Amino acid sequence: MSALRNGESAESAEAADTGLAADDADDGRGSSGPLVELADVEFGYTATPVVEDISLRIDPGEYVAIVGPNGSGKSTLMKLILGLLRPDEGSARLFGEPSHAFDDGARIGYVAQHASASKEMPITVREVVKMGRFPHVGFGRLSAEDHRIVDEALATVGMSDFANRRVTKLSGGQRQRAFIARALAGEADLLVLDEPTVGVDAESVDAFYDLLEALNEEGITILLIEHDLGAVTDHARRVVCLNREVYFDGPTDEFVESDALARAFGTAASFAGGSGGGRT
Repeated sequence: MSALRNGESAESAEAADTGLAADDADDGRGSSGPLVELADVEFGYTATPVVEDISLRIDPGEYVAIVGPNGSGKSTLMKLILGLLRPDEGSARLFGEPSHAFDDGARIGYVAQHASASKEMPITVREVVKMGRFPHVGFGRLSAEDHRIVDEALATVGMSDFANRRVTKLSGGQRQRAFIARALAGEADLLVLDEPTVGVDAESVDAFYDLLEALNEEGITILLIEHDLGAVTDHARRVVCLNREVYFDGPTDEFVESDALARAFGTAASFAGGSGGGRT
């Protein structure tokens, strides 16, 4: 309990301490509070909603995949979660704060659909991964501990042997691993991936998802937007099936047994391959 102030009773001091403890727990780090929480969210670029009546909660340690057909609102939903868009109705919170106001970027690792932009970057894999430390050091120089964390991140994703290779010389799968290593070096709590295996060969895709599964088992929360339904049902623990509204939200095995896929896609979509790719 904190020291009593003038005129303050022991009971009120205890209540204040309890309130402070609750505030500390609400930040999502090391607590059971949700990392992502949407409540009755609606958003449209015009008068027509792209997503509507979306309520979603993602807790620490989950592995959640969002699936849906072309134009279903998957990428829009991701932007709402990350605070890049603000809901027209409802609320979006990230680590307990309004998503649009959340500014601790080090807590989120983002891997985009295409790492193609990196093909033009004349930098090495190690330099990419070092970027993950910048939010922690600001304009200062990286310390020996920072370099240790970078080396550990490279080793975790199996890219130590490629550390000094230019990003322009990597395959698509290797580039995605480099960007995951950057997120690990930043000590991110939440890894968000937007169709990360587009254009990646099948063998690399399998290794990529094995890596995600291992990271999730170590406690990293994963939010994946993916067109490959087979990969989702093989690896994700929870599926959110979207087509403007949520058709299903629950365990992957229950999703496979449900009719949500047919209702959301409106076709005989298959779990065996990539149906419903694209962006909206």
